[in-house]
Amino acid sequence: MHLGNYLGLLESSEQQLTEAFEHVARKHRDEPDIEQMCRKLSAWSREHHGRVLPFVAKYSEEKSDEPKDLRRDLFSEKRRGSLALLRDLHDLWLLTQEVQLCWTVIRQATLALRDEDLKAACAYCQPRTQRQTEWLLGRIKQAAPQTLLVAE
Repeated sequence: MHLGNYLGLLESSEQQLTEAFEHVARKHRDEPDIEQMCRKLSAWSREHHGRVLPFVAKYSEEKSDEPKDLRRDLFSEKRRGSLALLRDLHDLWLLTQEVQLCWTVIRQATLALRDEDLKAACAYCQPRTQRQTEWLLGRIKQAAPQTLLVAE
C-alpha cells in the first residue's frame, strides 16, 4: 500500500507551507494585510500538519521526502520590492496546489479504505487549503496590475 507515501508527502508539504507563509509574513510585513493573513494561514497549515501526523504513523512503511526542498527552491531571498511580493505570493500559491492535490489524492483513497478518521481530516483540511489558495489568487490579482505596469 502506498498511502503512507502520500501521507508523508502531505506532511512534508504542509510543514513547508507553514514555513513559507511565516517567511512571507516576515518579509512583507509592511504590506497591508500580508503579515496578518499569512500568519493566520500558516496557523491553519500547522494545524493540518498536526492532524496528518497520526496517519503518517499509522500507514507509513517509509516516509516520502520528495518535496523537502520545494520551499527552498521556490522563494528567492534576492527578490525586492513589489515584484518580490507578487513572486512570493505566486510561490505560496504553487505550494498550496501541492498540498491541495495531496489532500485530494488521499481523500480518494479514504473512500476505498473506509478510514472515517482520515476521511474526516480530509473533509476538514481540504476546504481550508482551498481557502488559502483562493485568498492567494485574489491577492495576486490585486497586486499584478500595479506591479507589472508601474515602474518602481
